[in-house]
Amino acid sequence: MEEYLDTKLFERRNNKMQLTLTGCAYAGKMTSLLDVFEADTLDAADTANHSLRVLCTPGFAARWLVPRLDRFVEPSAVRLRVSVGAPSTDFQTNDADVVIGWADATVAGAEVVPLMQSGRYPVAAPDFVREHGIESPEDLRNVTLMHDETMDQWAEWFAAAGVEPPDFPMGPEFPNCELATSGVEQGLGVSLAYDLMVRETVASGRLVRLFEKVTMPFVIYSFVCQRSRTSEPLIAAFREFVFNEMHADGRPSFAVVAE
Repeated sequence: MEEYLDTKLFERRNNKMQLTLTGCAYAGKMTSLLDVFEADTLDAADTANHSLRVLCTPGFAARWLVPRLDRFVEPSAVRLRVSVGAPSTDFQTNDADVVIGWADATVAGAEVVPLMQSGRYPVAAPDFVREHGIESPEDLRNVTLMHDETMDQWAEWFAAAGVEPPDFPMGPEFPNCELATSGVEQGLGVSLAYDLMVRETVASGRLVRLFEKVTMPFVIYSFVCQRSRTSEPLIAAFREFVFNEMHADGRPSFAVVAE
């Protein structure tokens, strides 16, 4: 290598070798290049081994996808990654094959298929409801309300309930609704949860739905993948799986999956 570069890379003293300053600089640059080469090689091997990288929110992963994943034809092939905020749909940087994207915004070069829509209502832990004597929407003006940064709709819910909202915020703010709802399960307050994300939790008794008023439903998740890859077997199979699960639950969705 020294002969090829026509420069000295090593100092040889007392049967020992040490990198010269030029050698150190060159080694640092080569190490970075080799790291990239290794990552790309592992990525190619991962694809060849039929791995599907799915990027989604913590709430979708924990409360909807993971409990159903064993019904997917190849559950071990799914590599889940979660994002703190709305999942990135930039396939040049997100290192994903499929994104369960927030809402249904158009993405250049990608197919965006609305997956589910939902309204929101307040939920709380049973003990919290009893301790604070929550019986009417007005009672929520005097308790800790959990907020989320992605889309906080407490003002809309109070308007739907015909109640003057309190001065916000009246509680902690979290990066996403899943953290807010998890805090509520620990008895920390009341959160405004998406119906489709907490139905099973409410049915189990871990959370209590407070009141019938619900915010206006809207698309909360879409199935997103690169348009050029929609027919790839694993992506197509995963898409069919999530939409079939949606239909099996009797929940509103926007795509009809062929039998």
